Amino acid sequence: MKHFHLGPLHFQASSLTLVLILLVLAAATTLSILAIKRSARPKRSGSLEILRLFCITFVCVMLMDPEWRRIQESDLQPEIAIIWDDSLSMDTEDVRRPDFMEGSEDILTRRQLVTRLLKSEFWKSFEDGDRNRVTRSSFGTIATDASALEKSMSGSNPHEALTQILENGQNLRAAIFIGDGDWNLGNSPISAAQQFRLKDIPIYTLATGSDKRLPDLELSAVNAPTYGIEGENVQIPFTIQSSLARDIRTQVRIRSESGKERYKDITLRANSTHYDSMLWRIEKEGVSKLQISIPFANGELIRSNNQQEFIMSGKPESIRVLVIETLPRWEYRFIRNALSRDPGVQVDCLLLHPDLGKGNGPDYIQAFPEKIEDLQKYDVIFIGDVGIGEKQLSVEQANLIKGLVENQASGIVFIPGSQGNQYTLDQSELGDLIPVELDPEHKEGLSESVETPMRLTPEGEKSLLTMLGDNENQNETIWRSLPGFYWQAAVTKPKAGSTILAVNEARRNSSGRLPILVTSRAGSGKVLYMAIDSAWRWRRGVEDRYHYRFWGQVARWMSYQRNMAAGERIRLFYTPERPKPGDFVSLAANAFDAQGAPLSEGNLQVELRAPDGKVSQTTLPKNEGAWGHFTGQFKISQPGEWHIKVSIPSDPKTQIEAKIISQSEAIEKTGRPARLEVLEEIAKVSGGRLITPARLDELIKEINALPQPQALISSTKLWAHWLTPTLLILLLALFWIGRKLNGTF
Repeated sequence: MKHFHLGPLHFQASSLTLVLILLVLAAATTLSILAIKRSARPKRSGSLEILRLFCITFVCVMLMDPEWRRIQESDLQPEIAIIWDDSLSMDTEDVRRPDFMEGSEDILTRRQLVTRLLKSEFWKSFEDGDRNRVTRSSFGTIATDASALEKSMSGSNPHEALTQILENGQNLRAAIFIGDGDWNLGNSPISAAQQFRLKDIPIYTLATGSDKRLPDLELSAVNAPTYGIEGENVQIPFTIQSSLARDIRTQVRIRSESGKERYKDITLRANSTHYDSMLWRIEKEGVSKLQISIPFANGELIRSNNQQEFIMSGKPESIRVLVIETLPRWEYRFIRNALSRDPGVQVDCLLLHPDLGKGNGPDYIQAFPEKIEDLQKYDVIFIGDVGIGEKQLSVEQANLIKGLVENQASGIVFIPGSQGNQYTLDQSELGDLIPVELDPEHKEGLSESVETPMRLTPEGEKSLLTMLGDNENQNETIWRSLPGFYWQAAVTKPKAGSTILAVNEARRNSSGRLPILVTSRAGSGKVLYMAIDSAWRWRRGVEDRYHYRFWGQVARWMSYQRNMAAGERIRLFYTPERPKPGDFVSLAANAFDAQGAPLSEGNLQVELRAPDGKVSQTTLPKNEGAWGHFTGQFKISQPGEWHIKVSIPSDPKTQIEAKIISQSEAIEKTGRPARLEVLEEIAKVSGGRLITPARLDELIKEINALPQPQALISSTKLWAHWLTPTLLILLLALFWIGRKLNGTF
């Protein structure tokens, strides 16, 4: 590519282009001379040929990419811009004090290092002899009077900060970026560094912080449910991250506002993540603030992340249960007694005895609820040794039960029996909800000659359903002491998506040990399959303690989601229960008319009030084919309490309110390793270098060796200017008019 200029007019073209231009001009000139000689009016023809040559020459010049450049010499001193990170991550204490820096501490926070550097005389060397101007700015600064919401949402946006320096800088010579490389807002700072490279302005990054994580124990997540039943246990999962180089035994504590505490001993492995949970008994109705914490360990450097607070609500119980059975087995009798004596449960029993007819007496109903509005009131349905057939369930009734579970968030418990009636449920849609594969070769079940115990799986050891003690250690001892069973329904394996809580200790097949307790999800509802019918034997020596507790927990676990927010005509549930800012919350609601039948048309009106008080409106559309089931979603944009009000548009007074608590971890975190690779990439892309505090003297030498900033050059591409095509069209028009006046065509 050839470059040449005539004063401010600059050209560039390849050798081939120049040769073609010369050939075109030579040919055009020759043809013009011949045309003049043959013309009867040589003067007029000469003028036209000159105009033609001018047009051709004009086009050839445009092919050489002409550019008009103006050079503006700056009368300002060269500028060196210093920018530093002032966000919360700079409070991390992991910087060794440089030898040249005064002080008694061996370890400084990143912020302390930056503060002392900025106050030092170091930067004056750049200004000696008025060689440079030094400007200073920061990013990520948080106001001292900022609210907790503002602090949690604050972060680092180095891309924006660097871009502003480039836009506002005057005669910029270099930039010095001081920070830990952490960024969590905006675009990547690497793209800003590319803009610096295009203008030949290097960025020197001054690293603060260690690229290795500090020795620390961090309580990083607490996923507690939003509510629990007053007087009952809830399970509170938590996550602890350890960056200590050794295993450590410690204790997790949950404490309420009233001073009640519960502890759990755990062992944290070196440099690992520990997932666990604790049980907590709801003390009272209403909102309670709880705190979960771990003690400060030897060698740990950060205290601020060893605890978290969260809010949980206590609610009174009101659970409706329907138990359907044929023969009144011992398990049926004790389940009926357990639920009838539970003050938080209202139970109805439908006994379909094949010989004696329907059961009668307290808590008994005489017919299956045929109307949807009568069936939808049940939170949990127990299906015993019942199937499809005469004097049992019809296909339509079984399908109604499936619809209740999937659309109304109810739970269903399958407890098979030796008659094998549940095998006939495959004739209906309800059979699809059974979470295991039944063995068709042994419909009567499998009998044991000796007492066979159950074994909890790892999932079962952590499940609230199988928690018969007040803590995990006590629960393990209880399950080992429980009486075993002599009969089990024949099961080959669990279906995909199900969870095994307990297995047969003695029997196994090609798929592993035979499952006993299996759970799964079905639409918005829950499913439990129990392959034995002798849990009543757990009463041996302890009476009702474990048997009643188990079935009470089953009823509460099944109805949990359904009763998140329940009114007379609207029921609302949502996931996740504790969303974080940026998460989408899925809302699901069931709505009914004045007679209790599910709404068949229309949408539900939703009013959302954000933590900052802003109110927005949305709707929940109805799911086609579902029983009054409405779904939708919205995005959590900020932490705090989100108030939800759902109403039926045709009857605005019929509404229900709920509260979703979004507890967000701060975007900026202390204790994280410095991202030196980001700082190195910023420097590399822009043409600068990564410098450590111990080698600051090299920074002075390198910046002083930089060339002076280039003069500001502005250029205009002539071929792209609007005057160029205008002038060419004008010349061609004159040429055409001249040809007409000269009598040539």
